[in-house]
Order: sequence, then C-alpha cells, then structure tokens
Amino acid sequence: MKYVNEYRDRANARKLAVAIRRVVTKPHVIMEVCGGQTHTIMKYGIDEMLPTEVMLLHGPGCPVCVTPVELIDKACQIASIPNVIFCSFGDMLRVPGTSKNLMMVKAQGGDVRVVYSPLDALKIAEDCPDREVVFFAVGFETTAPANAMAVYQAERMGIPNFKLLVSQVLIPPAIRAILSSSDNKVEGFLAPGHVCTVTGFVEYEHIASQYHVPIVVTGFEPIDILSGIHRCVLQLENGQSFVENEYSRSVRREGNAPALHIMAKVFQVVPRKWRGIGVIPDSGLGLTDRYRKYDAEACFETAAVADEQPSVCISGLILQGARRPLECPAFSTDCTPEHPLGATMVSSEGACAAYYRYGKRQTSMTVSKM
Repeated sequence: MKYVNEYRDRANARKLAVAIRRVVTKPHVIMEVCGGQTHTIMKYGIDEMLPTEVMLLHGPGCPVCVTPVELIDKACQIASIPNVIFCSFGDMLRVPGTSKNLMMVKAQGGDVRVVYSPLDALKIAEDCPDREVVFFAVGFETTAPANAMAVYQAERMGIPNFKLLVSQVLIPPAIRAILSSSDNKVEGFLAPGHVCTVTGFVEYEHIASQYHVPIVVTGFEPIDILSGIHRCVLQLENGQSFVENEYSRSVRREGNAPALHIMAKVFQVVPRKWRGIGVIPDSGLGLTDRYRKYDAEACFETAAVADEQPSVCISGLILQGARRPLECPAFSTDCTPEHPLGATMVSSEGACAAYYRYGKRQTSMTVSKM
C-alpha cells in the first residue's frame, strides 16, 4: 500500500535498530504518550529490537483509560434514564465503573447506542426530538474538534435535545505532571502524532525547554517509532533537549488552524481528573458558558458514587509510567480482556490490552531497577 509499506519495511527497521545500538552508551528511559504507539511497539516487537540500555514506558496515552470512575458512573446513571438515548464509541461500553458499565446498562434496558461520530448522535437527536440524546465526548485533542463541531451545529440547527457528557483531556499538562513528580524517571518523550496533527507542537517546545527533556513528535508505524526513539536517544546522548518533528508528513508546528478555532469557540480549559492519576490543573476541556445548555452534567442530576478500584489492579501506576503491565500481579490471570479489572485492559488502546494481545508474558526489567 502506497505510503504505508515503506514505514513497515523490515530492512529499514533493522538499520534503525542498529543505529540506536551504535549511539547508545548509557541507560535511558523514554515514554511514548499514545496508546496507538504502544500497540505498534508490542505488535512488531520493537521493544525487543532495542538495546537493554533503552527502556520504554507507556504513558497516559489512552483517553478511555484515563476517564475517571465517577464519570463512568454518571454515564451509567444518565443512560439508565428512560427518556435518554445514550451514544458512545464502542470502546467505552465495557470500561468498569464502581459497580457496572454501559454494556450492563444496555442489557438492563437502557437505550445505549454505538456511534462512529458525534455527528451521528446529533442526527439521532434531530430524528428523535422527543428524546434526550447524550454523546459521551471522550478523547484527547484529536476528538475535540469533531465534538465541538457537533455542539456548534446543534445550536445552529436549533436542536435542543442534544447533549455532551464531556471527558476531553489535554496531553501537555499530563506530561508536565509526570515530569514534576518526585518519582519521575522519564528522560525523553515520543509525542503523540495524531494529537499534534491538531494542536501542533509549540506547547511541547515550552515543555522541552522548561524541563530539559527531548521530545520527538512521532507517528504510528514501526519505522516512525524506531526513528523517534533514535532521534530521542541521540539528543539524550548529546545532552540536548528540543522538539523534533518525525511525523512531518502529517504534523505542522502551528497545527490545524480551523480545528483549533472551533475548539476555542466551544470549549474552555478546565481542571480534569484522570483515572489513576488524580486532578491535573488545566488539563481538560469543558463547554463554555454559551454552550453550557448542551452539557449533560449540568442538565441531569446524578448521585455521587465513591471512587473505588480493585486493590490488586495497578492501572493507575501503569498510566503514570511508574509500572509496566507485566509488573501487575493480576495481569493475564485475574485480569484479562474478557474480565478486566482496570481500564488499561478494556480499551483497544490500553497498555495492558496491548501486552495481552501480543503475548507479552515474561517479566523483564522493572522501572524501579533503572
């Protein structure tokens, strides 16, 4: 396939792996901040191609995984209201709340529907004016423009029965939180290419300068990942810390101006709680006052539910890059995709799901040993 096969070329992959081995002289810890990149690493065995000095950690790069338990509980409560049609992407249906998930609500009679776009949910609202239609707006900056456009169109078309349950989170504040942690061991980052396609990477330049860490904007194919790691290691070996754009075929420094415009028109920056991490200031998006009437949290009363997690599950530590899936005592035994304990095993982008899917079973170097 044109423009894909060259990024999966075995010979080029081996050359990059050799180049990394030649340049590395000391241990380095690099974090990829995208679930899609994690799955590529596991699928193609990129972690096994690297020298032992280079350790990869998997950051909070899965928006499904970082959606807090409380918001899943709210989604389940709203979806259980008889007059509500609750719309969501499919990977949210099995994410565990305190006592149930959206799939269970659907089985109990709730009108829960899988859609492929927020505009699909808007069309349902247009076709069912006597029902309240709620779309679960989950995602990083990548999904925010489409979600913002749905709200903008709802106002323009005069569709009052459309609502968003918003769980939009932002990557740069999460990176700052990781780097500010007293336990941080991350020395460099592979920045998420799809997010940067929307936002650009100006904010990442500020992070690289402030924290003195190299950041490489990276795509999702094997050659992308290996190239990003190579560039990151080169900077670390040379004592450099700046942003490089490995994904130049899709990413521009300033990002996508129309997408950023509609985001700024509909959303404002707010604090957000991240599952397994806690509240990160200015790390989320919420509807502005003008569009508050489309905010499901403001329109539906929900009961507060305690945030409880299975004690054996360490998904929070995995999301922070403090542990890896193979260090979890429940991984592949008590916790599987069929019976997940944490969101990192549920989501198609979760790190635990990636390890399980691609047969990672042997415990290797732990974070604490670095």
